[in-house]
Amino acid sequence: MPLALISSARVAIKFIAYCLMLLPLWVSAAAVDVRAPGSGSVDPGPAVAVLEDVSGAFTLAEVLAADRAGGFEKGAEVAKGLSLGYSRSAFWLRLAIRNPELRPVEQLLEVSNARISSVSLYVPDASGNYKAMVTGGDAPFANRPYPHRHFVFPLSVSPQSEQVVYMRVQNSSSLIVPLRLWEPHDFDIASRPEYMVQGWYFGMASAMVLFNLLLWLAIRDRIYIYYVIFVLAMAVTVASKTGLGAQYLWPVSLVWGNFSFFTAISFTLAAFYPFTRRMLDTPRTMPRVDSVMQLMTWVHVLAPVAYWFALPVVAPYGTAFFGFTILFYGGVAVWGSIRRMRAAYFQLGAFSLLLAGTLMAVLRAYGWVPTNIFTVDGLQLGSVFEMLVLALALADRFNEMRREKMSAQSELVAIQDQLVDTLQASEKELAYRVEKRTRQLQAANARLEALSMVDGLTGIANRRHFDQVLHKEWARLERVSQPLALVMLDVDWFKRYNDHFGHQAGDECLREVALAISGVSRTSDLVARYGGEEFVIIAPGNDGPQALQMAQRACDAVRELAMLHPLSEEGFVTLSCGVAYTVPGPESSPENLLGNADNALYEAKAQGRNRVVLAQPSGW
Repeated sequence: MPLALISSARVAIKFIAYCLMLLPLWVSAAAVDVRAPGSGSVDPGPAVAVLEDVSGAFTLAEVLAADRAGGFEKGAEVAKGLSLGYSRSAFWLRLAIRNPELRPVEQLLEVSNARISSVSLYVPDASGNYKAMVTGGDAPFANRPYPHRHFVFPLSVSPQSEQVVYMRVQNSSSLIVPLRLWEPHDFDIASRPEYMVQGWYFGMASAMVLFNLLLWLAIRDRIYIYYVIFVLAMAVTVASKTGLGAQYLWPVSLVWGNFSFFTAISFTLAAFYPFTRRMLDTPRTMPRVDSVMQLMTWVHVLAPVAYWFALPVVAPYGTAFFGFTILFYGGVAVWGSIRRMRAAYFQLGAFSLLLAGTLMAVLRAYGWVPTNIFTVDGLQLGSVFEMLVLALALADRFNEMRREKMSAQSELVAIQDQLVDTLQASEKELAYRVEKRTRQLQAANARLEALSMVDGLTGIANRRHFDQVLHKEWARLERVSQPLALVMLDVDWFKRYNDHFGHQAGDECLREVALAISGVSRTSDLVARYGGEEFVIIAPGNDGPQALQMAQRACDAVRELAMLHPLSEEGFVTLSCGVAYTVPGPESSPENLLGNADNALYEAKAQGRNRVVLAQPSGW
C-alpha cells in the first residue's frame, strides 16, 4: 500500500476520533467558543439564558437549582441584545463557554455598560465551587477584577471543556447588558483607540471651555459662562456614561454611577435655558415660551434631589423628561427659524444632531432598539456636533456684535463730523445738514471749500483766497528770486453811483467791472475782490512796467464798458489803480507790498482818479 494512502487514512481516523470526543459538547446546551488570538470578539448573547429575580434576594444555590429545573430561558431580552429596560428586579445570566483547544485559554468577558449599579460574575474553580467577582458602578473602581472603564472579567477555560458562568446584574436605571467575549491581547489592542477617541472628545470639550472662558474674561458676556457650564455638564454626562468618570473622577465613590449621569444631564439642560434666553432674547421675542423654559429649568435643577433619594423610581420619568426637554428646545429653535432669527438656525442644527443621538440612547434605554455603536455612543456623538454648532453660533454672535459696534461707532463719528461742520454753516443750513448722511456731508464739505474761496457777488476770488495765494506766491517767488507785482483797483465815485442808481445797479456794476478786469489778466494771475468796490490783482513774475501795463489795460477795459455815471467827472464808470512790485526776500513781507499798492492807489485818487500810479519797490 502506498505510503501516501496510509498517511491519509491515519489523518482521517484521527479526525473522526476527535469529532467523537467533542460530541458530548455539541449535544449539550448552547455555548460560545473561546476566541483565538487575532479573531477579535464575539457577542455571546445567543448563548445567554436569563432568569429574573423579582425579589433581588436569590442566592447562587437557588440560581443553580433553578437552572437544573429549567428556570433559565432565552426570552425577548436576549433577542434585543440583553436590553432589559427599566426594572427593579435583579437578573441572572447563564453563559456556557466552550474551549475545544488542547490547552487552557485565557479570556475576557466584557460588559460594555458602565452604568450598571451591581455586576457580579460567578466562575467555577477546579473543584466545581463557584468564585464570585463582585463589582459595579456603585462599587469602588479598585474592586474591579480588570482595570477598565467597562466591567471586564478574566476567565480561564480548561482544555476541551465547557465552563458555565453566572452573572448577576441589577441597576437603579435602565438595565442594558451588552456582552463581548475577547482574547486578552485583542481586547488590549481594541481598547487603545477607544481611549484615544474618548481623549479626543474630552480634549475638545476642554478646549471649548478654556476658549470660551477667555472670551468671557475679554467680553464679560454671561452667555459664554452658560456655554461653559453646558459643556462641563455634558462632559460629566459622557464621563459617567462611558465609565471614565468612575475610573478617573470618582474612583472611590459608591453612589455616583447613575446619580452622576442623571444629575449631569439635568444640569446640562438647565444651563441651556439661560444660554437660549440670551441667544434668542426669548423674554422679548417669545415671552410665553420663556416662562415654560424657566419652569422646566427649575425642574431640572431640583431633579437631583429626587435622583438621590429615589433614583430607581424616578429614572424612567427622568429619561422621558430629558427627551421632552430636548424636543421642546428643538421646537423653540424651529419657531425661531420660522421667524427668521439668525441664532435659531444654529440652535436648530445643534438640537437636530443632539436629538438624533439622544433618541437613540433613550430608545436603547427602554430596550426598543438593539445595542450598537449608534445607540451606545449616540448621546456622545450628538453632543460633539452640538457643542461645535453652538460654538459656531457664539462665534457668529460675537461677529454680529462686533459689526453692530463698528456700525454704531461709524455712525457716531459721522454724527460728530456732521455737527462740527454744521456749526460752521449758517443757522438756516443747520437743520438741513443734520439730516444728511455721511456721504452727502462729505460732498457738501467739498462744495463749501470751493465756495469759501469765491466772492459771492462777483464770482471771482474773495479776500480770504487772495490772502492765501499772496503768501503762497511770496514764498514761492522768494525761493526762485522772481518779482511779484500787486495791482489794487478802486471804482471811482462808486458811492455816488450806488446812491443814484440803487444797490442792485451797484451790484451789477461791480460784476461787470470784475469781468472786465479778469479779461485783461493772465491765467497765472489772481483777480480778487478785496472789499466793497476795491479789487486786487496778484501778478507773479511781473515787474513794475509790466504791472503798470496790466493796470492800464484794466482801466481801459472798464472805460470801454461805457457804463453811464452822471455823478462822475468823466460821465461813465472809471478805475483808479495803484501798482507795487518787489522781489520777495527776508527784508520785506507781503504786508509791505500790499501797503505800497494801497498807498499808490491813494495817490492815484489824490491826483484826480481815473489813472494808474506805480509805487517804488520796497527798499528803493
